[in-house]
Amino acid sequence: MSIRFTAKARRRMVALTLAAGLAVGVAGCGGGGGGDDEKPQASASASKDGGSDPSTQEGQSETPLAEMKGSDGLLLQITSAQRDSGGFLTVNGNLKNDADKSVQVPGAVRGDETEIIQHGRSLGGATLIDSKSKKRYYVLRDTDGRPLTTTGFSILKAGDSLAVFMQFPAPPADTTEVAFQLPTFASATIQISG
Repeated sequence: MSIRFTAKARRRMVALTLAAGLAVGVAGCGGGGGGDDEKPQASASASKDGGSDPSTQEGQSETPLAEMKGSDGLLLQITSAQRDSGGFLTVNGNLKNDADKSVQVPGAVRGDETEIIQHGRSLGGATLIDSKSKKRYYVLRDTDGRPLTTTGFSILKAGDSLAVFMQFPAPPADTTEVAFQLPTFASATIQISG
């Protein structure tokens, strides 16, 4: 039993080492890194400015892939889930306040991992569930442990909308749909493109 565990652990370490090497190789191409059903420990470097910029919303469709209701009138619309050649999946969307008053985005959306919590408000609690491969994918992190998601938000005024993104390891190429989950929001199935 312990030999089997050791062999498994060794394979995972080799996979993580290869993923880290790949991440360093594609860092100049704007990628994140690593990925298995394990929570990633370190990924490719993102900018060192402490915040993530949700400016790229490429590949979005007019009609959202999914709409998920959250607490206090918050609505998350997923507009794209695009696989890239570096082995990453970027989920783009809009976080909207449909209430008639200002709403504080719940701190729970960042998840409960100490490493992510220490970097402030983010969407670091998001996960993808690939039921076909029986794997859960967590938001990637840069080498300093910051989640590769939109960060630095807190309150949305009535009617306001915020463009958001989250980056994950890409599921296998034959996986075309995954369940998207974010704490305090309903779960939804989304289609992967690319």
